[in-house]
Amino acid sequence: MGQSQQVNGGRQGLGALRERPPPNGPGTARARRAAGALGVALLVAMVAAQVASGLQPRPIALTGVVVLLLAGSALAFASVTHGAARAAPAFAAVVVTGYAAEWVGIRTGVPFGGYHYTGVLRPQLGGVPVIVALAWGGMGLAAHAVAAAVAPASRAARVVLGALALTAWDLFLDPQMIRLGLWVWHEPGLYRGVPLSNFAGWILVSLLVMVAVERVVARPAAWSGGLVSIYTVMAVMETVGFAAVFDPPDPLVAAAGGVSMGLFATLALLSRRHRCRT
Repeated sequence: MGQSQQVNGGRQGLGALRERPPPNGPGTARARRAAGALGVALLVAMVAAQVASGLQPRPIALTGVVVLLLAGSALAFASVTHGAARAAPAFAAVVVTGYAAEWVGIRTGVPFGGYHYTGVLRPQLGGVPVIVALAWGGMGLAAHAVAAAVAPASRAARVVLGALALTAWDLFLDPQMIRLGLWVWHEPGLYRGVPLSNFAGWILVSLLVMVAVERVVARPAAWSGGLVSIYTVMAVMETVGFAAVFDPPDPLVAAAGGVSMGLFATLALLSRRHRCRT
């Protein structure tokens, strides 16, 4: 009986630790304001870098800069919502999950289909560009925040919606990166050379990403306006880029990616507005 009580007490203690919200002292409040300001600054810089990238003849030169700014902004905004002690491990978990999927993918063709990276993006670790893993981290946190805004009351819904929101981003990402010669599909598919197996793989890996975030952060349903803004800005920038900036434009990708990402961003913003009114 005593041993059972100790076990139950230990479980309750772990549960309480996991659900405990981040501290709210004066020092913590200042740190969060600083993190929020940093997130905004990095997001603005990312937009500027994307605009510059789309207007110059060699857009690949700024690809790494855009991803670094994206990752930094996402980590800063996640620190505002979850605290740095939770945000950093959550970001790391997503980066590791994405990297592992890419490492396995280029060797086995599972889960995305057969592909390989060219030597354009450097540095690479085990054949996978480092910034690819960082991109998983930044957009993984942003997609989870969108799902948390839409379905705060259901963990299962957050995981599924977050996976779909993250996969929607790849409707832009893959066609763009193929254009730039960053990776090559061994058997080109129907969607601008991208095989349908790629999107099935994205959904699978994105489910794992969402589970990882849910396990690490203390309040997975918490609202993060900064992370939702990253997702929304990315949707708008990519839509405009494919519709009017890239040479040649691609209305199909602009429509497919814009509608898909735009739907999730709109649902997140409308859900937040509805909860503020009630």
